[in-house]
Amino acid sequence: MMETFKAIGDPVRREILELLKGGMMSAGDIASHFDMTQATVSYHLSQLKKAGLIYENREKNFIYYQLNTSVFEEIMLWCRGFMGGKDDEEDK
Repeated sequence: MMETFKAIGDPVRREILELLKGGMMSAGDIASHFDMTQATVSYHLSQLKKAGLIYENREKNFIYYQLNTSVFEEIMLWCRGFMGGKDDEEDK
């Protein structure tokens, strides 16, 4: 989970995640939204992938990136444990 929080701690990576909410995108499409080198965008994508927040699909000569929503669900469940409340009391 620490890798996940480290990955989303960066504003560029959060913006990439926001872009991917709209659906699968190629690295070039993602890079076109930023004023940085393709190598820098690739680094951010690799960090997001390492944290399990995104995954890639290879189609012919292209790599497309997509959100891994199951990781976001895990984070939400983990955070819910800190919310307290009636439901938590029933679980005990």
